[in-house]
Amino acid sequence: MVNQDDSFIREVNDELRSDRMRLVWLRFGRIFIGIAVLVVLGTVGKVSYEYWRDSEASAAGDSFLAALTLAREGKNEEALAALTALEKDGFGSYPVLARMRSASLLAETDAAGAVTAFTAISKDTSVPAALRDAARLRAAYLLVDTGTYEQVSAEAEQLATPQSALRHSAREVLGLSAFKHEDYARAKEWFDAIINDSESPRNVANRAQMLLDLIAASGKLSS
Repeated sequence: MVNQDDSFIREVNDELRSDRMRLVWLRFGRIFIGIAVLVVLGTVGKVSYEYWRDSEASAAGDSFLAALTLAREGKNEEALAALTALEKDGFGSYPVLARMRSASLLAETDAAGAVTAFTAISKDTSVPAALRDAARLRAAYLLVDTGTYEQVSAEAEQLATPQSALRHSAREVLGLSAFKHEDYARAKEWFDAIINDSESPRNVANRAQMLLDLIAASGKLSS
């Protein structure tokens, strides 16, 4: 008798659950279907976007490598044309990388034009900060041969702070510019800053020490 009662109670509970499910489905079924459709569409959209993004990035990467190959082969005009096209139609970070490489190629024949190109990149807030700083430093190195110390300083001195990852190169370019303009006291300050920084790369520190030795040997500045 007990078993029959238990069986009956289970059947009643199952029937009640079934009735509740039917009521829930009748009331909310369309919402559930809509949610399911949105999830599917969202997944399809995400996968499609990722495929498109990867395809575009791959194509832009191939174009950039092709332009670099042209440059290595000495076909600078063709390389510049390819890089210019990538600047306009490239994907992701490749347009700004193309701008950087174009400016580097331009430096081989037109230093002033290259400085202008690098300076434009350094002032473009849409460009990542690290690349803006790299462009600023490249402009400073070009100005060592063509500009005044003040022009070099305007580009590089803000990168020579202890917090800057580019401080070693920035100090070097400032020291080189001061040395070129025979401002040996200022040059010594920058080269000493390199020597006294324990994190200075060995090659940069070696060059700084060599120039400090030249300054000392010249007798134009007391040690």
